[in-house]
Amino acid sequence: MSKLTNKVALVTGGSRGIGAAIAKRLAADGASVALTYTKGKEPADAVVKAIEAAGGKALAIQADSADADAVTKAVNQAAKHFGRLDILVNNAGIAAGSTLEATSLEDFDRLYAVNVRGTFVAIQAALKHIGDGGRIINIGSCLGERVAFPGVTAYSSTKGAIKILTQGLSREVGGRGITVNNVQPGPIDTDMNPGKGDGAAGMHAMIPIGRHGHVDELAAMVAFVASPDASFANGASLTVDGGTNA
Repeated sequence: MSKLTNKVALVTGGSRGIGAAIAKRLAADGASVALTYTKGKEPADAVVKAIEAAGGKALAIQADSADADAVTKAVNQAAKHFGRLDILVNNAGIAAGSTLEATSLEDFDRLYAVNVRGTFVAIQAALKHIGDGGRIINIGSCLGERVAFPGVTAYSSTKGAIKILTQGLSREVGGRGITVNNVQPGPIDTDMNPGKGDGAAGMHAMIPIGRHGHVDELAAMVAFVASPDASFANGASLTVDGGTNA
């Protein structure tokens, strides 16, 4: 049996990039996987088809993480469709590259609505379904611990909030047999942050390994935290950044 056989996972923002890699990896490890997407049904359906083609079970649900009602409905739909919910991966997030002075209030509010409030709402909804042995895994950022360059202050503050939310929640639900952890990626090669983009060379100079990470490398850490092997990991922030914050 695979490590996640008979488990059900929900991955928010699972239609592309890091989220898609996480959804596929959890499915490969035996979990049935629901994933949310904001827009772009085709990429979400492609992830579902890839999981099903490999013998797994998957479901795509449209839900903007800034819409609290949509997030709650997505969590409940996933639990109802598969009969249970064991793993919540709060991956949905947006970035904004601008100085704090130049960040509009609208952009600031949207950052917090998706990155922080969306995570909060998903957790509240999921805790009605997740029981003993459950996992809540938040996707933070290495920038939530160290702001290595200007222009990301507002974004970094949302990921700092995720770190503290993780630590606090781990104390609240640990006694219920639920662990809560924060996986903090550094630069990962995706459409949003391409490993060969205009700013990649400068970024690589900050990374001891000298390259962007691969989505599968990040997904492997999430899969470990979701597995029984990580049963004593709780309230931790696990940084996968090639040494960016070293």
